[in-house]
Amino acid sequence: MERTFLAIKPDGVQRGLVGEIIGRFEAKGFTLVGLKLIIANQELAEKHYDIHKERPFFKDLVSFITSGPLVAMVWEGDGVVASARRIIGATNPLTAEPGTIRGDFAVSIGRNIIHGSDAIETAQREISLWFPETELANWELTIKPWLVE
Repeated sequence: MERTFLAIKPDGVQRGLVGEIIGRFEAKGFTLVGLKLIIANQELAEKHYDIHKERPFFKDLVSFITSGPLVAMVWEGDGVVASARRIIGATNPLTAEPGTIRGDFAVSIGRNIIHGSDAIETAQREISLWFPETELANWELTIKPWLVE
């Protein structure tokens, strides 16, 4: 079963959007298999954003993601990586469609509420950074037959 990593960033936590965001993924029918509220340390943040380490905004990304509590999550389901990206919306909230998380709640690219893995391989890497295997629950929604053929 496919899994993805999502993180409600410090701006989303501070604005009280955690329940709203989790509700969107639950309503879609995905299974929450990992969840924690943490303040990321410098090392974890740098590893998470490693792909951007040569870009001028790298320090700002790390600084922001470590600035307060965030909600780290792992969701499971058929096509969850691509579907989550559609639910989240474009990185720049000014171009994000209404009805997406960023389109509905975010105002600027530097405060865009949520992170979501952009590919299956990225999701696997990010999940392993944020969650030891022992922190992931393997379970199945009892309504799964009503969601998936």
